[in-house]
Amino acid sequence: MKAKIVVTPKKAVLDPQGKAVQNALEHMGYKGISAVHVGKYLEIELTGDKETARRQIDEACHKLLSNPVIEDYHFELE
Repeated sequence: MKAKIVVTPKKAVLDPQGKAVQNALEHMGYKGISAVHVGKYLEIELTGDKETARRQIDEACHKLLSNPVIEDYHFELE
């Protein structure tokens, strides 16, 4: 089984890296970009039943893979 995890800054948190990318895109001529949010993408392969995997990945995201104060995460299991 594979967990696909996306971690992004919370909407209320200033994202200087996202702002830098947005400015660069605008300077390159890309129009209509109102916001960019830069985050992390992780893939974790694991074995076991789906419910245990879901619980473990959620716990890992909350404790290690994200900073719950300033980041949100979501994941899917395949």
